[in-house]
Amino acid sequence: MKTIKILSFALLASTFTTQAQDLEPAKKAIDAEQFEKAKGLLKSTIQAKPSNGKANFLLGNIYLKQNIADSAAIYFQKGLTASESAKLNHIGLGQMDLDANNHSAAQAKFDMVTKDLKKKDTEELVYIARAYMNADKPNYKKAIEVLNKAKLANPNDAQVQLALGDAFYGDKNQNDAYVAYRNAYQTDNTLIRAKMQLGVLLKGAKAYTEAVKAYNEVITINPNYGPVYRELAETHYLWGNNEPKTYTENIKKALSFYEKYMSLTDYSLNSRMRHADFLILAKDYKALETVANKMKEIDGVNPRILRYLGYSAYENGNIDGALKALTDYTSNPNHKIIAKDYAYLAQAKIKKAITEDGKVFDTTALTDAMTTVKKAIEMEPLIANDLNEIGKKLYEQKAFGAAAGVFEAAVSVPTSKNFLIDNFYLGNALYYDNTGKDADKRDKIALQKADVAFGNVITASPTTQDAYIFRARTNKLLENDQQMSDYYQQYIDVVSAKGEEEITKNKTKFIEAYNNMASHYANSDKAKARELLNKTLTIDPTNSYALESLKLLK
Repeated sequence: MKTIKILSFALLASTFTTQAQDLEPAKKAIDAEQFEKAKGLLKSTIQAKPSNGKANFLLGNIYLKQNIADSAAIYFQKGLTASESAKLNHIGLGQMDLDANNHSAAQAKFDMVTKDLKKKDTEELVYIARAYMNADKPNYKKAIEVLNKAKLANPNDAQVQLALGDAFYGDKNQNDAYVAYRNAYQTDNTLIRAKMQLGVLLKGAKAYTEAVKAYNEVITINPNYGPVYRELAETHYLWGNNEPKTYTENIKKALSFYEKYMSLTDYSLNSRMRHADFLILAKDYKALETVANKMKEIDGVNPRILRYLGYSAYENGNIDGALKALTDYTSNPNHKIIAKDYAYLAQAKIKKAITEDGKVFDTTALTDAMTTVKKAIEMEPLIANDLNEIGKKLYEQKAFGAAAGVFEAAVSVPTSKNFLIDNFYLGNALYYDNTGKDADKRDKIALQKADVAFGNVITASPTTQDAYIFRARTNKLLENDQQMSDYYQQYIDVVSAKGEEEITKNKTKFIEAYNNMASHYANSDKAKARELLNKTLTIDPTNSYALESLKLLK
């Protein structure tokens, strides 16, 4: 009897070992981001062994990663009925609860998993921590809390250390992330992702040369490890953006490495979408159009493809195509719309409402475009950073009214990195939009907004001299003569403080200031007016306005 019992335990252990081995190729494929390959392997395992609940869990997790929640739920539910490792599927369903902001339901499911854990069990805790990290709204602190329990149970578990590294990295704790990744790799030197993540930390610290060196060490170990080429692509992209002189060279490398990543992973629709997202970052819109049309051939009903078709159509000059694709995409509230979608749609609408020389021929369409700009800001205030480029293009076209609308939306976010320059452009656009108009046709409210915009520039940067002169000109249009005079004087003071060279460069503007101030004082303080006009003549002895005005003041 005793012998039979021993044999039965040996058989049980052998069964679990076989199951683990069955899943190893799929787990390696997941780590290598070969998700379609992993899905195929896991489906084969489930078909051969329906009792394998862990295979269902891993497959459901892939679908969650690919944003296919319906399929994920099917496999998690199926996994719960399995006779082996069924409880892992509660973790997958718990992550779906987190995505739905139902934290109490998620916690109840996680509790079902942990209530009977043995002292040395860590796998379940790692998966729970990853559920917190992979949720739509990641909770890295909660993940760290769970992983510290796992670390206490088994400090030498490499997967615990790797997960801790990811959690600390997500929580912006670079030092502890480094220690955890290093420990993971030292514990298990086959865990190549841990070594790669050491390079990711260097990328985050903008140590791009060192990051590339770290990635190359990974490639030396395994030249077919796909994710390292994605990291190389992203590192060269960031390098090019942070060091503009190297942009062309680094973007070329980035795109090449991303192609290498694709060749070593898969060309599934989801992988193509990740590629498309990277092409948007790299601003390679010709390639994006090609990729988008290829995706349309693979799956013509996936709504996200409309985003890529819309972006690439706009950037490649097909405005009608952009309008159709982006209108179709954003008109369905069930689509995962982002602020950039509205920003691109707004640009397409503006293009349709304004001629190349900046003339508005469809005011209704332009008003609609500005409403769309505001939608983008409301959805994501950080999109204000991107509006500067849009507004400047309109300003350069002399489409001042439209430019003002864009800049007004941009300055509604005071934390925008372009807040100062956007205020200056806003003031200028509103000012120029009202020059050349008769007094009764000027938009007084718009000019008051311009005055406020220039005031914002002066408050933030008191030595920005042109803000004073444009504020003076704006107040002249508003017929606020005293304010006009005050700002002209402030302009003179700021420029004079910069020295003789700066004064010499701005003689024409000094004449403008002196003459306009003299006009203001002509009725109230003739002596002051004469003094100002004589200052004009010191700069330009033949100035007709000053000479004629002095005759009238005698």
